[in-house]
Amino acid sequence: MSEQPYIPLHDGRSIPQVGLGVWQTPDDVAVSAVQAAVEAGYRHVDTAAVYENERGVGEGLRAADVSRGDVFVTTKLWNANQGYDATLAAFDESLKRLGVEYVDLYLIHWPAPHRNLYLDTWRAFVRLKEEGRAKSIGVSNFEAEHLDRIIGETGVAPVLNQIELHPRFQQKALREAHAERGIVTQSWSPLGQGTVLQDPVIAAIAAKHDRTPAQVIIRWHLDNNLVVIPKSVTPGRIVENFDVFGFRLDEDDLNRIAKLDAADGRIGPNPMTATF
Repeated sequence: MSEQPYIPLHDGRSIPQVGLGVWQTPDDVAVSAVQAAVEAGYRHVDTAAVYENERGVGEGLRAADVSRGDVFVTTKLWNANQGYDATLAAFDESLKRLGVEYVDLYLIHWPAPHRNLYLDTWRAFVRLKEEGRAKSIGVSNFEAEHLDRIIGETGVAPVLNQIELHPRFQQKALREAHAERGIVTQSWSPLGQGTVLQDPVIAAIAAKHDRTPAQVIIRWHLDNNLVVIPKSVTPGRIVENFDVFGFRLDEDDLNRIAKLDAADGRIGPNPMTATF
């Protein structure tokens, strides 16, 4: 299994290109999943306050007996805690639950435009970055207009935007907007919550490379210079999802997967209309 690549961030740091996602993973299960992932070679774990498993993630990291500086830890601020002072307080709580002195990346989970607090929230993020307790700061589920507002008002661009992205919802326009602004794209639900695994195009490419459909899709994210966080709690699947560095998709593979993109491919909420 080859060593995984890192993607540079515009603040001078870098992020491991493959991480473990722990959405919908119970706190106690997160302990063993994170430990298994780190022991399999992962050096990137992505959680969030609303997942209610930050405590388990922290315990899993300690159980794996790895140096804190060797693992890239991301967590996210939930919508109900947006606003300058509320953000600072919520961040402190996340650190306590994780049992760490800093996080490598802190994200605004959703813009929640109906609350109209994401700009004040971003100002608090800039402070956390200046204090060194959030080594890098970014966002999740932001559209271009949200990005331009926080950049225009603060002069600070997110290093990364984590968005729903998979072969049936490829977000090409938003990825181009990120590239223009020096923002890295990270994919959540990278396997389409399992819906893409049965696609005959993916199955054919998997057979061609003697790989699983999940490995092909994760490789597709890598070959498109995306950061990807597949989720699993099964040790064997965790290892399998990380075993993607020993092959590449060819131009024909990439062209065939490009055709899977669909206007109605979104699975999760629309950031422009979500009201939670």
